[in-house]
Amino acid sequence: MYRFLLTPRWWGINLFVALAIPFCVFMGTWQLGRFEDRVDTHRAAEQRTEAGPQPAAPLAELLPVDQSTSGRLATAAGRYGEQFTVPGRELEGRPGSYVLTLLHTDTGRALPVVRGWLPAGATAPPAPAGEVTVTGALQASETQSSEGVQTAGGLPSGQLGMISAASLVNLVPDDVYDAWITLTTAPEGMRPVPAAAPQGSGLDLKAFQNLGYTLEWFAFAGFVLFMWFRFVRREAETAQDQALGLDRV
Repeated sequence: MYRFLLTPRWWGINLFVALAIPFCVFMGTWQLGRFEDRVDTHRAAEQRTEAGPQPAAPLAELLPVDQSTSGRLATAAGRYGEQFTVPGRELEGRPGSYVLTLLHTDTGRALPVVRGWLPAGATAPPAPAGEVTVTGALQASETQSSEGVQTAGGLPSGQLGMISAASLVNLVPDDVYDAWITLTTAPEGMRPVPAAAPQGSGLDLKAFQNLGYTLEWFAFAGFVLFMWFRFVRREAETAQDQALGLDRV
């Protein structure tokens, strides 16, 4: 009664099912792993917060920036140089800009330093002259500009759309670190910029999207198996009726 499973048409159906189900299970397992990774990272971040701030460390010891070093206090020494503003940055709901000054270090590379947040319409104070040592929360380079702010070619001179080495490479002579720090204390007239949580360290919408995709892929696997059994049963009933000389509508 089930000899039809050996026909060329059913060989194609069986092959599709044999490939589709493992693929759906693999994708569901992969999405579940992504969700679990985000949960573990979130727990680790909470544990670091509960343990209190770690002592400041030299910049070189914290690079490259990852989820374990993002937000850590880093120290660097050098001389302030070029200064820019990064518009479109809100603080406690108020519009304003970040004041970013490049710190030229002895390594021959420049470190972007956000000295503080400036209210809209205010003038940024000049950076201190001479050799300075700064301490601030380490941050990874931004991958997109702030909302509503254009990038290269769309901003006036002296403004940046995002804080990254890519946006500064053609504006300064030195190589630029692929990271930046935000000072813990700001000069008069500005306010300190709080360090942002590293990307992927919280149970945000993306984390629950991973969980939703997990359920979807497992549901797809179950649906494929269910439809295969349904088609087999219908084909078997048709074959049985034909063997008895009955016509199915």
